[in-house]
Amino acid sequence: MITEEKKEEKNLNFIEEIVEGDLQSGKYTQIITRFPPEPNGYLHIGHASSICLNFGLTKKFQGYTNLRFDDTNPVTEDTEYVESIKNDIRWMGFEWENELYASDYFDKLYEFAVTLISKGLAYVDDSTSEEIATLKGTPTEPGKDSPYRNRTAEENLVLFEEMKNGAFPDGSRTLRAKIDMAHINMLMRDPILYRIKHAHHHRTGDKWCIYPMYDFAHGQSDSIETVTHSICTLEFAPHRELYDWLIEQLGIYPSQQYEFARRNLNYTVTSKRKLLRLVQEGHVNGWNDPRMPTISGLRRRGYTPESIRDFCERIGVARRENMIDVGLLEFCVREDLNKIASRRMVVLDPVKVLITNFPEGVTEMCHSENNPEDMGAGMREIPFTKEIFIEKEDFMEVPSKKYFRLAPGKMVRLKGAYIILCNDMIKNEEGEITEVHCSYVENSKSGQDTTGINVKGTLHWVSALHAAEVEVRLYDRLFSVEDVSSEEGDFQDYINPKSLEIITGYAEPALLEAKEGESFQFLRKGYFAKDSDSNAARLVFNRTVTLRDNWTKAAEK
Repeated sequence: MITEEKKEEKNLNFIEEIVEGDLQSGKYTQIITRFPPEPNGYLHIGHASSICLNFGLTKKFQGYTNLRFDDTNPVTEDTEYVESIKNDIRWMGFEWENELYASDYFDKLYEFAVTLISKGLAYVDDSTSEEIATLKGTPTEPGKDSPYRNRTAEENLVLFEEMKNGAFPDGSRTLRAKIDMAHINMLMRDPILYRIKHAHHHRTGDKWCIYPMYDFAHGQSDSIETVTHSICTLEFAPHRELYDWLIEQLGIYPSQQYEFARRNLNYTVTSKRKLLRLVQEGHVNGWNDPRMPTISGLRRRGYTPESIRDFCERIGVARRENMIDVGLLEFCVREDLNKIASRRMVVLDPVKVLITNFPEGVTEMCHSENNPEDMGAGMREIPFTKEIFIEKEDFMEVPSKKYFRLAPGKMVRLKGAYIILCNDMIKNEEGEITEVHCSYVENSKSGQDTTGINVKGTLHWVSALHAAEVEVRLYDRLFSVEDVSSEEGDFQDYINPKSLEIITGYAEPALLEAKEGESFQFLRKGYFAKDSDSNAARLVFNRTVTLRDNWTKAAEK
């Protein structure tokens, strides 16, 4: 009989089924995967799926994962990105077996290129990029041979060495594979393997002025590392034929490429080019701006690695692309933070309440749970005094029928403290309520018997005397449209003008002990994390997510 636990164990995605089959058949005794980011930007939520898949496979099955930086384009790459990528992967909860770089293999890749030339399978082309594009043909029409395609192997070897030695300027020559200019797969029509770039490399310095293209470096690097399952996103499916051709012609270890569909997130862009523009043009404050979909931005906003891994698990691995609702990511972080975040009371839009019958100059300590979901989290003390702050929205002079908060003649409970009754209010010359006068009900402190007193509303509050001023950054979605890529015009035209609102909040003093990055639930307001901009003079908190999905509600109206 198959138990439910066994059924769950066999609930594999299609990549896992391939891996399991390969191990059971004896094709491999262990599997090796790699995560190969290009260090030309920060990792984003799309990369998180690939990280979880590659590292998750070798955690679930016998094997290991390499981290290999695809550093073949010195113009756009930087050590800053290398370090950020390593930090993000470790924060996500994964560790690689070997830290490698495509540049580690530049000498070997050059040898591979020489081998192809010697076999008559590659040639140096003097054509410009425009001429190459023109000769390539169309999906329905074959291409035409380059006038340089029939150079002898000897001539090509000399020219390729001269390219390496810096004899030619950028763009003047390329090395191309000699395959088939009439091939149905456009990528097989004599693809470029090397181009000339006189640029300083972040690791090899000025040693090289020719650099391999991705398609040449990728498969050969996999082979050198004996990667068994080279997992890419679906846009690389047409590249697999070239991947296999190069490995076959070179007679090297036969790594295998597999593709899965990327998951697009609504209200978001994940193109590195577009993210870089957001940074360079000042729409956000750097790659780790909490509005950015980068892993470092999500971390700064207060997302947890557990919530991101849960999100990746929920969206799964599939063969077809689809759009994922960012609300699912927000649901995952709510689920996690609800279990682990300490509760604190912070008033964001205050009105003063005077407890008229409470003794002047007296501070009484009340107690409240740090987290009702975690009994081991203990209790905290909260000072209660004659003057407190509550939210303006928690008082209404003329209440509606189902308004259960504070109003003239109505009672509410203050969280962890007393029941209060509203007796009066004070207005300024503009008619705005500036102070509410209440009396507290003796012997109604939380935990005491209040049988016979019917109170439906409970409010959060802070002592005016002890309140700590904090800067609160209310982050929202960076874009105001669901599918940014489908809209006309520039993607920046759809930036949400209300993606950030900065206000001053008033917090209970326990929040002064918060550590950088620590998450809290501000009662009735949402989840917030202490920001790295905080200092001794100013505490800054970022809103991670609201308590409920306000966007869905707005769309339903």
